[in-house]
Amino acid sequence: MHVKFCGFTDVADIHTATQLGVDAVGLVFYPPSPRAVTMEQAKTLITAVPAFVSVVALVVNMSHEALVELADNVAFDIIQFHGDESPEQCQQLANAVNKRWIKALRINAEQDTLASVSACIDSFAAAGASSILLDAYHQHKYGGTGARFDWSLIPHNNSLPIVLAGGLDAQNVAATTTLPIYAVDVSGGIEAAKGKKDAAKMRAFMKAVKRDRWQSVTVTDAI
Repeated sequence: MHVKFCGFTDVADIHTATQLGVDAVGLVFYPPSPRAVTMEQAKTLITAVPAFVSVVALVVNMSHEALVELADNVAFDIIQFHGDESPEQCQQLANAVNKRWIKALRINAEQDTLASVSACIDSFAAAGASSILLDAYHQHKYGGTGARFDWSLIPHNNSLPIVLAGGLDAQNVAATTTLPIYAVDVSGGIEAAKGKKDAAKMRAFMKAVKRDRWQSVTVTDAI
């Protein structure tokens, strides 16, 4: 199971997260968010990220021009489209900056079904996404709400690896072990305040996720 910690604003927090073995760190480039950072802040934060840890740039309905400027100035690895972007828009934007990308889908239990979620995942897979992130729907927010969605709406046998977000913390993340997911993504569940991480919560989260997950992984021999 892979782990992404998102919403960093402090270099010391990134040092702690990477020392604990996090696989990816997320930086938010969406000004309305309390966890948003500027390009200049991001440059400083990235200096704390060692090799083999991915830097994920979270964007929300960002324009082509703004994304090109971001990519020209900030050394991130993966784009996380977290707005209303269509598969075609994601593909075009990512190709413009030559980056791999993932798409966040906000799951609404009142409207979504297993079939509709699966079909949506397939459409982004066809456009070239590397993974899909599933988060809770909120009428007025694009994420970071700390709310969970109905996990029974996570399809099995997906066309893309699934990253689970929404209301995760050290107490409930162990319940994800039986879900058909590739990774977990947490922000509020490891914070002392929005954008300020809590070292003890980060440590507890990593312990809960990594404790015995790898023991159950089976690898099929390549032909």
